[in-house]
Parts: sequence; C-alpha cells; structure tokens
Amino acid sequence: MRRLRYLFAIAALTPLLNLSAQQSDPSTEDPSLVGQFQRLEKKSGNYRANGIRYEVIRLTDLNRIKQNVFDSINKANQSIKSLSATITNNKSEIESLNARLQETTANLKTVTDEKDSMSFFGAQVGKGTYKLILWGIIIGLLLMLLLFIYKFRNSNVLTSQAKEALADLEKEFEEHRRRALEREQKISRQLQDELNKNKK
Repeated sequence: MRRLRYLFAIAALTPLLNLSAQQSDPSTEDPSLVGQFQRLEKKSGNYRANGIRYEVIRLTDLNRIKQNVFDSINKANQSIKSLSATITNNKSEIESLNARLQETTANLKTVTDEKDSMSFFGAQVGKGTYKLILWGIIIGLLLMLLLFIYKFRNSNVLTSQAKEALADLEKEFEEHRRRALEREQKISRQLQDELNKNKK
C-alpha cells in the first residue's frame, strides 16, 4: 500500500518536473493543433499501477486543447458555410453570365447575319447573292438598252429609207402627173384643133 502511495506521489509530481524540464521558448512552438498535441504528449507523465501503464495529463492543458479543437472546428464550419455560400453565389453568377453569353452570341450572330446580308424586296439575301442579282439586273438593263438602240437605229434607217422612197415616189408621181397633164393638154389641143378644122 505504501508503495502505491509513493507511485501516486511520483505520478503527481512527474508532470510538474516534466513541465519545467521540457519548457521551451514559446516563440519557437508550433501553434497548430498538431504542435499543441505534441507539446501535451511531452508534458504528460506516466506511471504503472498493477501492471497497467497510465498517462497523466494536466486537466487545464487538456481543456485548453479541447477548446482550441472546438474553436478550430467552429472556424472550419464557418469557413465551410462561407465557402458554400460563395460557391452558390458563384454558380448563380456563372449561370447568369452563361445566359448573357448565349444572348450576346445570339445577338452577335443576328448582327453578323444582318451585316452579311441585305434586304432585297423585303427578303434577306446574302451579300454575294445580292451582288449577283444586282449585276444581273444591270447587265440585263444594258442588254435591253443595246437592243433598244439597235432597234431604234434599224427603225431610223428604215424610216429614212421609207422617206427617201416616198420622196422618190412623190417626184415620180409629180413627173407622171405633169406628163399626164401635158398629154391631156396636148390631146385637148389636138381635139380642139380637129374640132376647129371640122367646123371650117
């Protein structure tokens, strides 16, 4: 029994001895939980009773580490909540940005299509097709103009020829009328002469 009391006394004093022997410069200590647990292990003492090994830890050190663990867990939980809220906000912002990007892409496609096409009689046609139609119309109008000029010149030549033929015909007719008139006058004179002869 006495031996057991000695052991208890030694066990109670051992942490105090270990504490003073193992104290180090606080500035070089690791402030993380791992470092605190390592310091707690160094400060703890041990003893054997009835063949069982016991570790002796100061309750204040254990409570301080326990409080630090709970504080770390609370900070981690707050950080998780904050990060979850940030992730949710980022997701909604990304969805909003994706929607705006799709809208902008659609607007850009519309503007590009409008830029690359032109309205032709109310229908949107591509610039290449528009140019082709426009040049087709211009060439068609030029061909029609050339045909009109050709027809006009032809008709002008025909009109000139018809006028000349008419003038020739009028001259011929006048000549024929003059000759016919002269012949008629000549025949009338001859007839008058014959009538005058017969009266005598």
